[in-house]
Amino acid sequence: MNRDELYRLDLNLLLAFDALMAESSVTRAAERMSIGQPAMSASLARLRKFFDDPLLVRQGRSLAPTNRALELVAPIREALDGLESTIRAGREFDPTTSSRTFTVMASDYVLLMFLGPLLSDLRREAPHVRFEIFPVTRDAAPSVVRSQLDLLIYPDELVEDEPLVRSRMLFTDRLVCAVARDHPDVGDVMTEHQFRTLPSVSFSSSSTATISDMRLQQVGYERPLAIEAQSFVVQPLLLPGTTMMALLPERLARYFESRISLRLMEPPVELSPLREAAFWSARADADPAHRWLRRRMVEAAARMESIHQSE
Repeated sequence: MNRDELYRLDLNLLLAFDALMAESSVTRAAERMSIGQPAMSASLARLRKFFDDPLLVRQGRSLAPTNRALELVAPIREALDGLESTIRAGREFDPTTSSRTFTVMASDYVLLMFLGPLLSDLRREAPHVRFEIFPVTRDAAPSVVRSQLDLLIYPDELVEDEPLVRSRMLFTDRLVCAVARDHPDVGDVMTEHQFRTLPSVSFSSSSTATISDMRLQQVGYERPLAIEAQSFVVQPLLLPGTTMMALLPERLARYFESRISLRLMEPPVELSPLREAAFWSARADADPAHRWLRRRMVEAAARMESIHQSE
């Protein structure tokens, strides 16, 4: 391919390709780019002609990328990210006037205990900045690499090292035992026998192993499972009126302790704490808006740790 051929491939076509690969749908790609479906269909036709490949083919009721399309996804995404990063790096960021939208993926525990209070504070500093918060999915880390997420907040040990991903530790949290305050069998101290045998409410993640499961495996424990909840926050809500127990992050447990009549106790074995970190694409390092958000998150995490240590 020579330079003259590249003149036929304008930036809008590359953006259309990126949207089509992300959505695997002409209709959804058109909505993503805020254009009509006929215009997106025309862009797909031009892309097919330029690359001499169908790019998307019918597979049942949906469209699937061809092998050639899959080969093109990473370099085109990288080119677009590089261009976007270069443009943003040359601009100043004013949180008081910016209407930037940040996409963040985090558990409901992180949303309740960390992001909620932080975003409330940021609202005063950046009234027009928007945040889209998504639950953690199996493709969380790849989404960071592809710059489809601004930030992932997740336990650091559950994210594999990736050269295109940067990270920063935010905060830690101890794991504590929680039962109903009127539990008929548990006194002021959780015994090792009770810890091993009480039916438990557990957080179940479809994306990866959970920290609670990992900690129990590390000390060689298996506890009888009564309920698997697809949410951190739901776990304590299921305890009142039952003889079950849950292993919870301490901040979450104390948040609910007085609200729903829980009793908290130390585990009878030593368990390593939960460590929540922020992850982002290396391409976002120079983005002034991204740097602003990371700085505010680190400051908020430091305040939260300081308050927790003083209690």
